[in-house]
Amino acid sequence: MRQLISSGSPFERQAGYSRAVSDGDWCWVAGTTGYDYATMSMPDGVAAQAENAIATIAGALGEAGLSLADVVRVTYYIVDAADADAVFAVVGRHFAAIRPAATMVVVAALIRPEMRIEIEVTARRTL
Repeated sequence: MRQLISSGSPFERQAGYSRAVSDGDWCWVAGTTGYDYATMSMPDGVAAQAENAIATIAGALGEAGLSLADVVRVTYYIVDAADADAVFAVVGRHFAAIRPAATMVVVAALIRPEMRIEIEVTARRTL
């Protein structure tokens, strides 16, 4: 059964996508930046942005009946390689025991200049 999940981001309506799509035991969470969608504010630092992104992802997974513990794949997009260690410190706290397959890509830019990181995950319900 396919379920479309929204985080309330205005970007979802504007660009025509879902924060996450759950189908059966699987859930795919779209690229998620560090906005606090309740206030539409973006913290300056990459670590705070990563925390916000993880919180948004965890919320979307929760709506699908999953959690971060179900994440099997994660991709990180950062705009500055110098931010990698700060990101590792944040995501390491959340994923150290889970150890999903992961990729980090340094990109020239994200769609807004204030965005320093975008994270997408795939999760599978553990039985």
